[in-house]
Amino acid sequence: MAAIWSTHANHAEADAWLRGKEVTACPITKLGFLRVSTHPKALNSDMGSARELLKDFLSKHAAASFPADLPALKSHPTKSDAVTETYLADLASSKGFKLAHSIKQSTILP
Repeated sequence: MAAIWSTHANHAEADAWLRGKEVTACPITKLGFLRVSTHPKALNSDMGSARELLKDFLSKHAAASFPADLPALKSHPTKSDAVTETYLADLASSKGFKLAHSIKQSTILP
């Protein structure tokens, strides 16, 4: 979110951190961005603007894409609020990548 939304408080830091890194995304991460960006209690953007920001971000970083093809039961979250993050981490790992969930790590990187 911070790397894509220039109005985010941590945008400059996230953008700088991503420079020179390879970015890869799956449909779940892209849909998550759109969901949070357009949610009335979050950023409340219109869908068109959010889609354009995501498209520009993916293009700027020449982001590769891979399918979310890990079977759900191959992921092993330990609590309900970790289901998606655990799945994304397991999916990334299955592809030889790692999941970034803060600006101190990466977005899904090799």
